[in-house]
Amino acid sequence: MINIVYEDNHLLVVEKPINIPVQEDSSKDLDFLTLLKDFIKKRDNKPGNVYLGLIHRLDRPVGGIMVFAKTSKCASRLSEQVRNRTFKKTYYAVVEGKVESKGTLIDKLLKDTKNNIVKVDNKGKESILDYELVKYKDNLSLVKINLKTGRSHQIRVQFSSRNHPLYGDQKYNKNALVGEQIALFSNSITFNHPITKESLTFEIDLPNRKPWNIFKV
Repeated sequence: MINIVYEDNHLLVVEKPINIPVQEDSSKDLDFLTLLKDFIKKRDNKPGNVYLGLIHRLDRPVGGIMVFAKTSKCASRLSEQVRNRTFKKTYYAVVEGKVESKGTLIDKLLKDTKNNIVKVDNKGKESILDYELVKYKDNLSLVKINLKTGRSHQIRVQFSSRNHPLYGDQKYNKNALVGEQIALFSNSITFNHPITKESLTFEIDLPNRKPWNIFKV
């Protein structure tokens, strides 16, 4: 079942499920982009190929809100907003330990594409995020994150490099148990509609499972 948050003739805003790649990768597993195209093709009884432009990405194990463009013009305009950083993304994460009440993390991150691992390295690209502590409980911090740059594995690496790895992160948290799900979620996006120019914000609820439900009031 695909959770469509918003749709018009230009945009498709949807929730990406966890553990599905956004686009085809070396695993050859069914990817979200193909899934959405097939869904639209069948739903609208389209005879030809369905156009759906990929604007931004989420790591395979990460769930949350995404926007896709239904025309090439919209894809171009949305991609421009990503480049000039007017496209805003808000994430929530659960990290180990207690973090400062708020802060800005700035690093240079370098990706090892062969091994699909990212590390802090002066040869890398500048990566910036702002965060604030929402709640602390059971030696876990629920943090709200405003991503300034969209580097691969950015949130995961920036926090783990400061000894606050994300709960359940199988790649960057040595304490993660087998089978645990990474506690990172794309909660909201804000951008200008590529045609009407109206400022739009879309938001979805955090998952109702461990460790997120630890912080429920």
